[in-house]
Amino acid sequence: MINPFDEDLFIFDLANNHQGSLDHGLNIIRAFGKLSKEKNIKAIFKFQFRDLDTLIHPDYINSSDNKHIKRFTSTKLKLEDYKVLLDEVNKQGLLSMCTPFDEKSVENIIDLKFDFIKIASCCASDWPLLNKIAGAFMPTVISTGGLALNEIDNLVSFFNHKGSSFALMHCVSVYPSNDNELSLNQINLFKTRYPNTPIGWSTHEHPDNIIAIAVAKSKGASLFERHVGLNTENITLNLYSSTPRQAEEWIDSYKRTSEMCGDGLKRTHPANEKNSLDILKRGVYLKEDMEIGEKLTLDKVFFAMPLNENQLDSGIWNKNMELKENIKANQSVFVTSIKEQKSKNSKILKDAIHEIKALLNKASVVLNSEFEIEFSHHYGKEKFLDVGTFIINCINRDYCKKILVQLPGQKHPSHYHDRKEETFQVLYGSLETITEGHRRTLHPGETLLVQPGVWHSFWSEKGCVFEEVSTTHYNNDSIYNDRRINDTKREHRKTSAKNWGRFSLDD
Repeated sequence: MINPFDEDLFIFDLANNHQGSLDHGLNIIRAFGKLSKEKNIKAIFKFQFRDLDTLIHPDYINSSDNKHIKRFTSTKLKLEDYKVLLDEVNKQGLLSMCTPFDEKSVENIIDLKFDFIKIASCCASDWPLLNKIAGAFMPTVISTGGLALNEIDNLVSFFNHKGSSFALMHCVSVYPSNDNELSLNQINLFKTRYPNTPIGWSTHEHPDNIIAIAVAKSKGASLFERHVGLNTENITLNLYSSTPRQAEEWIDSYKRTSEMCGDGLKRTHPANEKNSLDILKRGVYLKEDMEIGEKLTLDKVFFAMPLNENQLDSGIWNKNMELKENIKANQSVFVTSIKEQKSKNSKILKDAIHEIKALLNKASVVLNSEFEIEFSHHYGKEKFLDVGTFIINCINRDYCKKILVQLPGQKHPSHYHDRKEETFQVLYGSLETITEGHRRTLHPGETLLVQPGVWHSFWSEKGCVFEEVSTTHYNNDSIYNDRRINDTKREHRKTSAKNWGRFSLDD
C-alpha cells in the first residue's frame, strides 16, 4: 500500500476565500499551482463543503446572530462549480482535499473522488460525522484545535480501530493566533504519544509570521496547512490567509529550516570543516632521536602546533605505537612512520556499547544498576559486529527475562535449545527471523514463540531491541547448526560482565 504521508505535504486551504465567485476561485488555484511548481513542493489544495440545506436549520437560514451563517450563505457555490474548481486542481498537478461539515458533504467528496478528506477542529468531536468520514476509507487529516488530550486519544484510537490512514494536525483555532497562543511544543507531545502517526501544523497565525513553520518543521511536523487567497480591488483577505507572496516566504522559511536541520539524523561534514580543525590541532614530535622498533612512549614525544599533512596527531597517539623507520629529534612523526596496529578485541566490544546504549535509549528501556551483560561473539570478539548478540540478563529463576540488542547488520547463527522455551517481543526496530525455515519480520509489539528443539536464527538490518521471556536459562543449552561454534568453549564465545563492564572488559 502506498503511504499517502510518505513526504512533507503543504495544504492550501481555499475555505470561503473564493467569495462565491467561480472565476476568483480558479485564479487562486492557478496562482498556488504555479507557486507549488516553482518551489517544487508536494502540495494539496483544499476545499470546504457545506450542504446548507441540511447543515443550517431552516428557521435560522437568514439569521444574523451567527456571523458564519451569513458568510456561508453569501459565498455559496454550486456543486457543479466545485467540480470545475477540482478539475483545475488536477490540471495544476495538485492533490485534492476537502473538509465536510455534514454527512451529505462526505458523500459529495466520495463522488467527486478527492484524494484526501479533512476533519475540522470544530467537527473533531462530532461522532455521527466522524463515523461517516471513517466509512469513506480515505486518507484523513485531523485538526485538533481546542481538544483536550483525552479527546485526541479517543480520535487516534477510533481511527486506528477503523484501519484508517490518518495524520494529526496540531492546531490553534484562534484567528489570527498570537505567538503566545501557538503552543508548538504540542508537536513534540504528539510525536511521542502517537509515534506511528504523521504529525502536522495547521496554522492561523498572521501570514507574515514565517518563524512558526520553521519551529514546527524543526520539531518534526511533516504537514503544513495555511489558508490562502488573493486580494483584488473588491476583495480583501482576512488576517490569517496568505497571498502567494506571503505563502512563498512561508515555504522558503520551511526550506531553509529543512536545510539547516539536515537529512534525517545523519550528520553532514562540510569539506572545509576538517581543515579548519586540523589547523588548530597538535602534531606528534620526537624529543630525541629514535630508531626502528622503538615505542612512542610519553617520555619520548611531545605535542605541538602545527599539525602537518599526514602527521600523527595527539588525539590518535598512544604509547604502544612502534616506529618502522628512524626519525631525528624535533621531527614530525607521520602516520606512515608507524607500524600497523591490530585493534584490541576488547575495544571492539567497548565501542559497541555506545551504539547499544543509543538503541536502548531509542527503545525507552531503562535499567537499574544491578544487571549483567553478555556479549555473544560466536566467531570471536573481532567479528562481534557481524555475528553476535548483546544480552542483558535481568531475571533467571523458574522464569527468565533478558533484553537483547542486535546492532545494525548483526546476525545470530541458527541454533535450538534442549530445555528452554522462549518468546521474543520486539520493543524497537525490526527483527528478521527464520524459525524451522519460516521467515518472519517482527515489528514493535509483535511476538515469536520458540519451543525447545526448534531451529531459529535472527538478525536486524537497522538495529533492534527485543525482550526474551522464557523458562529457566541453562548454560550450554544452545545447540548450533555450525559445529565450530559447538566445539568452542563457552568462555571463548561469551564475554560477561557486571553492569556495563566498566574496568572489567579486557582481552
